[in-house]
Amino acid sequence: MPHPPPARQGARPVFGNGTAHSRDQHRCVAAAYDPVTLPRLAAAGVGPGWRCLEVGAGGGSVARWLAGRVAPGGSVLATDRDPRDLRPGPHLEVAALDVARAPLPEAAFDLVVARLVLQHVPSRDIVLRKLVRALRPGGLLQVDEIDASYEPPLLTPDPRSESLYVRFLQAKTAALRAAGGDPCWARRVPLALREAGLTGIDVHVHIGVRHARDPGLRLQLNHTRNLRDRLREQGMTDDELDRVARLMQDPSFLAASSVFYSVQGRRPAQGRP
Repeated sequence: MPHPPPARQGARPVFGNGTAHSRDQHRCVAAAYDPVTLPRLAAAGVGPGWRCLEVGAGGGSVARWLAGRVAPGGSVLATDRDPRDLRPGPHLEVAALDVARAPLPEAAFDLVVARLVLQHVPSRDIVLRKLVRALRPGGLLQVDEIDASYEPPLLTPDPRSESLYVRFLQAKTAALRAAGGDPCWARRVPLALREAGLTGIDVHVHIGVRHARDPGLRLQLNHTRNLRDRLREQGMTDDELDRVARLMQDPSFLAASSVFYSVQGRRPAQGRP
């Protein structure tokens, strides 16, 4: 599989925070993926007294849930490059942190969560090892990522609409790669966790059907606005983006979702990863 091109020098983050588009995106992400992420964490036994770290916490839905689980005696640190969309609360601390550049305390956390963040970090393999070192011996890392290589349209009003949706998906993938991202990295997460020294690798794969009421499709709709400048850089016009947005709101439209991987691994109780 070809590697993504390196990010442009000084490339800006693909998704910013503190805007109406970012807040809508966080709501869509929570609605689409909390039903997968949170039961995985609950089944892992997250509970009172746990010390947790979430990197790239976005709107904070996972961090808030964790804060409710770790009380009393536990704590959650929610970090993001731009934490404007995060709010602290009981057992929940918020901090600005660029995980690609800033150090993390070693052997400090019972749980580290990274959802939909590492695929956007060009140095993801280095960062992954940093997250592993932040775990206490026996601690759990959960990495949730999307593989966007498979998300075909299933029902569209006509062939022209199908081609337009495919073109939108291709432009979005190209925009993410241009910023140093790898929209297909999710399928490599299990191997990456094992190579980083984790054991007991556990993989959950989720795929669904996108339709007008589906939060995953509403997330795609958000990207026609949130990523408009980047999609135009990939050759899409405003008219095309408006038309694909209308298509995604058509009650007759159906598409396969991207493949969502939720992968867990544990730092060995003894030894150094």
